[in-house]
Amino acid sequence: MNPSSTGRLLSRRRIVFAGMAAWLVVREGHAALPAGVVDPSASTDDLASVVKRFAGDAQPRTGRVGFDIAPLVENGNAVPITIAVDSPMTAADHVTAIAVYNEKNPQRDVIVCRLGPRAGRAELSTRIRLATSQKLVALARMSDGSCWQASVDVMVTLAACIES
Repeated sequence: MNPSSTGRLLSRRRIVFAGMAAWLVVREGHAALPAGVVDPSASTDDLASVVKRFAGDAQPRTGRVGFDIAPLVENGNAVPITIAVDSPMTAADHVTAIAVYNEKNPQRDVIVCRLGPRAGRAELSTRIRLATSQKLVALARMSDGSCWQASVDVMVTLAACIES
């Protein structure tokens, strides 16, 4: 069979280069994943360690943070959440950051946003994906260095992030 007549046969050189590229990717530990797929080994921190990283030296206290999410979610693909922090949002007393972390998704951080006194209200609403039933923690860092939290256990009947 004449390779020039078919035009579809790969040359040995292309096969060798493709093999070398695949070997380099595997050797460096960077497994190629399809677009949109998160490597589960990328986030090995547990929930307590990511909360500690956000809070820093402050011990998170319960209160001041309202976490509105349904305790039973039918579909984990688009779960509405609202986080509201009790704060006057003045220059002297305001929320500097709000974060939501999860227990079992491939990545622990759901959202982290920075705020200032000009925000007016310390409130955010969004939709998130939940891989399975799990605990979620909402945290608020205040301008005085204190940290406040609220946690919710959510039961998911149809999981997201793991559908095919």
